[in-house]
Amino acid sequence: MLRAREAGLSCWPLPPGHDDATLERLLFGRAGRPPQDVSEPDFALIARELKRKGVTLTLLWQEYRAAHPDGYGYTWFCQHFAAFERRTSATFRNRHAAGAVMQTDYAGQTVPVIDPATGAIYPAQIFVAVLGASNLTFAFASSSQKLPDWIEGQVRALAFFGGVTIAIVCDTLKAGVVKALWFEPTGA
Repeated sequence: MLRAREAGLSCWPLPPGHDDATLERLLFGRAGRPPQDVSEPDFALIARELKRKGVTLTLLWQEYRAAHPDGYGYTWFCQHFAAFERRTSATFRNRHAAGAVMQTDYAGQTVPVIDPATGAIYPAQIFVAVLGASNLTFAFASSSQKLPDWIEGQVRALAFFGGVTIAIVCDTLKAGVVKALWFEPTGA
């Protein structure tokens, strides 16, 4: 109704000469409303903020709109941030052969798990393994990041994938490495 009113269409049937193409142009000619406040966001600051834990692009857009209520919409914000990232970020595409590498690490944040017997809530560490070529992903919740849990995650991932890759690339696990050296890390 609002689009029809804005296009000056207030009667039915439509006047002669209003075919589907004309009607679509009148009703949907412009996408969204033009912003009244055209202050462009500081995309360099947004890129830095996105690196913090728990920060999302939606949250940063909401903060932008709180400061600029008549500013740009979410779609524009995301498209222009992506363009900024493409202009400023060097990218490297690592191509893996199938079965060549499994990458493993623990996800940053824990997930609360409720013990059904006691009702107690425990923080679960999320072990993640990804096959490089296909991006097939395995996730496993463990009680800690200690070496036995790390090894169990590796074993379960390999069982899930149905075989062993040529290499397993692990991030530096604090429980598994006492002293991080490039060529010879000292194990626990």
